[in-house]
Amino acid sequence: MKERLSIPEYAMALAYVASLRSEDPYRKVGAAAIDYDNRVIGTAYNGLAPGYDAPPSFWDDRDKRQKFMLHAEINLCSLIKRGQARIIACTTLPCTSCMQALCAHGVEAVYYAEDYPNSHSHEIAKTYNVNLEQLSHSVEIKY
Repeated sequence: MKERLSIPEYAMALAYVASLRSEDPYRKVGAAAIDYDNRVIGTAYNGLAPGYDAPPSFWDDRDKRQKFMLHAEINLCSLIKRGQARIIACTTLPCTSCMQALCAHGVEAVYYAEDYPNSHSHEIAKTYNVNLEQLSHSVEIKY
């Protein structure tokens, strides 16, 4: 019998489920926040600002639309108060700006699954004493 998921693994499973809501056909990213009592306080995914309904042609050019996409971590930060989240799990290593936002929100630990190129997250996390750790295995979800 397999042991139950650790809290970081649990958060990562939730982040993966949240990523399924992303309307981005090229890259689906999810994030989940856990508080100091190990309760889920939010999930989010990458996408457009609430209320904006993009025409189908919007998705054709990835480079042109990329600047309009809100990252999962930024969407998650909009749902939580500073100091409320202890752990954040992201399906992808936060970019530099997202890691800055997570540090500004007082997060103690960030777990991620996939690497993200050109991110300074490791240096930022070290500076602000935030535990930044890649989960070495994926969480299998069975329905």
